[in-house]
Amino acid sequence: MVQTASRSITLDEFLKLPETEPASEFINGEISQKVIPKGEHSTIQGELLTAINALIKTQRIAWAFPELRCNFGDRSIVPDLAVFTWSNIPTLPDRTIASNFNLPPDWTIEILSSGQSATRVTLNILHCLNHGTQMGWLIDPAERLVMIYQPQQQPLAIDSPETILLVPNFASAVQLSLGQIFDWLKVALP
Repeated sequence: MVQTASRSITLDEFLKLPETEPASEFINGEISQKVIPKGEHSTIQGELLTAINALIKTQRIAWAFPELRCNFGDRSIVPDLAVFTWSNIPTLPDRTIASNFNLPPDWTIEILSSGQSATRVTLNILHCLNHGTQMGWLIDPAERLVMIYQPQQQPLAIDSPETILLVPNFASAVQLSLGQIFDWLKVALP
């Protein structure tokens, strides 16, 4: 749902508005609310978050955050997973995590939900890449594929279950195949 303000507002004005559920994003002066995640989306998001953090957070290499508001380049977006290298995590003087992340993630991951615009999500990934993000993933459960975006390169479409997905260099410990990601959607019987 796109809500166009009756007058143009700034990013600072947007950030003073109350949060919405699901989250709203601020892109090109427009406020749009994200789609409510459904089963496939939530499952992949939760399992991927756990898998990434188990391998790189415990080593203090990077940290994956779900639904984290990132403000940069005159936009405020909320990627499904925003991964920040340890040195880029905003902190307060006492080294606790800051509330505001006013920088792009090092790795942005989006999972398409039914009814969500692939174009709008892709534009968010490209915006991240244009502002310093090392890699973006667009996971499409309906098509059973992952699009991988890197700066200054053609996107890669991964649709073979055996293929190990390309990750940023800092996350080389994360070795997941396309099949593993979509196997998370299968419910094992007790």
